[in-house]
Amino acid sequence: MFTFSSEQDSVSRRCVWVNGPVIVGAGPSGLAVGACLREQGVPFVVIERSDCIASLWQKRTYDRLKLHLPKKFCQLPKFPFPNHFPEYPTKRQFIEYLELYAKHFDINPQFNECVQSAKYDETCRVWRVKTSSPNGFEVEYISQWLVVATGENAERVVPDIEGLKEFGGEVIHACDYKSGEKYQGKKVVVVGCGNSGMEVSLDLSNHGAQPSIVCRSSVHVLPREIFGKSTFELAMFMMKWVPLWLVDKILLILAWFILGNIENYGLKRPSIGPLELKNKHGKTPVLDIGALEKIRSGKVKVVPGIKKFSCGTVELVTGEKLEIDSVVLATGYCSNVPYWLQESEFFSNNGFPKAQFPNNWKGKSGLYAIGFTRKGLAGASADAINIAQDIGKVYKEDLKQKKQKVPTHRRCISTF
Repeated sequence: MFTFSSEQDSVSRRCVWVNGPVIVGAGPSGLAVGACLREQGVPFVVIERSDCIASLWQKRTYDRLKLHLPKKFCQLPKFPFPNHFPEYPTKRQFIEYLELYAKHFDINPQFNECVQSAKYDETCRVWRVKTSSPNGFEVEYISQWLVVATGENAERVVPDIEGLKEFGGEVIHACDYKSGEKYQGKKVVVVGCGNSGMEVSLDLSNHGAQPSIVCRSSVHVLPREIFGKSTFELAMFMMKWVPLWLVDKILLILAWFILGNIENYGLKRPSIGPLELKNKHGKTPVLDIGALEKIRSGKVKVVPGIKKFSCGTVELVTGEKLEIDSVVLATGYCSNVPYWLQESEFFSNNGFPKAQFPNNWKGKSGLYAIGFTRKGLAGASADAINIAQDIGKVYKEDLKQKKQKVPTHRRCISTF
């Protein structure tokens, strides 16, 4: 990499040529593709808007969080979890694993640099990625390749619910929730019944709060384990031999035997099976680790959709009104790609690649995407391997051609 600057703005602005790809995002996806590129001998730059790797895990997750899948399905390429880690690593253990991963592959992101724009220069055939830092410093990275690794969960989703601003009590998104300790004795409405909503409700109940979980739409709830084996692992095994629709039916029958009929507790199952729903719409089934027992016992109350909030109360679509103290919005996340990437052929308006898995990792003009498969860390690992191999071929061919040419001098102010 080489840094260029002019005399007028050398203090606040610089231009950096990157010999390899620019990777936007230092979460698991960005680290995975960086590691695979390192194995290929390809240099790269990782840009991260936060001050640490895996900022979603470090700063926007609750304390009790554990991986929902066995560790072998969550490890990144070329580097397994330590043997002493449990089958379902904790949040702290997963962060430790990612830090070990970055150190092992010598991945050193450029922290506190937020991408303002990324655009392909048709004339020069390069990507121009402009970033800014909190101190006002601006950098333009120029590269032949751009890897979008910001993922599916870059920004929180906050629904526009009537009266929420007039509620008066505490309203937070699940990304700001850490523990139910401070909610002891309080009445809390958790909006959203996905994995986060269920776990937050469970944590609140365990700390003596009185949570109500809003289940506006249908949801699949499966046991995390069936007969001592991971439900996910069992599903993956069955899919080798039987069609997806039959795997869904088997899973639902087993879930009914283990969990009972969840519709008796106000939870309505979707008409589409859990795996089909995940593949088509990206909606992950809830893997139950205790929330359903709390619902069954009445310690967590399931309520239908919200009509509106008012001072200290929430009115449900049924007309029932509840007096509450706090609101936790477990309403999910979204991609932020449309806000900074100036490209409309590969990515759609929702910030996801238009092509479906497994063909959604490569665009045109050196553009790549990782972590948008809706298949978790396993999907990101597959993307990382494909991207690194694809870039590696071109990079090595370029090196051969350059060695055959007479070297030219390049003037640079400083080495990055």
